Amino acid sequence: MHVLVTGATGFVGSHLVEALCRTGHDVRVLVRDPAEYDPPPGVEVAAGDLLDPGSFEEALAGVDAAYYLVHSMRAGADYADRDRRAARNFRTAAESAGVDRVVYLGGLGGEDGLSEHLASRREVETLLAAGEYDLTALRAAIIVGEGSASFRVIRALSTRFPVLVAPKWVRTDCQPIAIDDVVAYLVGLLDAPETAGETYEIGGPEVMSYAEILRRTGDLLGRTGPRIVPVPMFTPGVAAYWVGLLTDVPTSVARPLVDGLKTPVVADDTGLDDVVPVDATSFEAAVRRAATQPRQPAPQRVVAAGGDRR
Repeated sequence: MHVLVTGATGFVGSHLVEALCRTGHDVRVLVRDPAEYDPPPGVEVAAGDLLDPGSFEEALAGVDAAYYLVHSMRAGADYADRDRRAARNFRTAAESAGVDRVVYLGGLGGEDGLSEHLASRREVETLLAAGEYDLTALRAAIIVGEGSASFRVIRALSTRFPVLVAPKWVRTDCQPIAIDDVVAYLVGLLDAPETAGETYEIGGPEVMSYAEILRRTGDLLGRTGPRIVPVPMFTPGVAAYWVGLLTDVPTSVARPLVDGLKTPVVADDTGLDDVVPVDATSFEAAVRRAATQPRQPAPQRVVAAGGDRR
């Protein structure tokens, strides 16, 4: 297929582009500044910004399927409005270009009680689903891999501190998934036309609390996992401030991530495995694999067309 990847400079997007190339698809990427992007061999690069109608529409010409892996969280407090406008602009352009399929990667969580960040991801899914193309939406929790903002936070907190004072939400259940598994699902969708128009929840083989994730990550990386002390009055704002101070993740990103701890993110419907079977990677294997990969520099401030998924 002729495939367009938006958010190609982000964590998931960069892995996906390489995987699509390996499977023989013709890949085009949309980036704001081609001079700052080093594409894999054979990848076509188109310049444009989803927040700027008229700048990116040509990238959709002749495309069979497009991946929407974009968000603006690093741009600051107005990220939800930016994401809303970017999704609407993309939907209009994809309809005009006659794109058959769009694939979107969002976040897990029930319909009620979503954090601001997760609610924004769900809103983008709803906006994209209103298009005249077939949307396939995947929902995932923490994606484990080097370069993931969430995993950078977990790695730093679990290996630097013997004791962590944390919000009570650290006891919330989560179902982390390895980046290799996410990419396998995303690529496999193209060979499964019955997934068009469907929504799937994906997750790794283990459900655990965030506290357990921190302890196990520390143990796996050669440090004794931290002792977690939940404090009821530890607000998300305070927690985000300390995460921003003690890790390389900016507070503007840490705040919505920390706020999302209060929402259980567990895959209740794993029907995608019936049509796109993936040999699930264990949490231990995912963490060890991430630890052996070269450290990625913290991404710079980006707006919609860049995107850094989790």
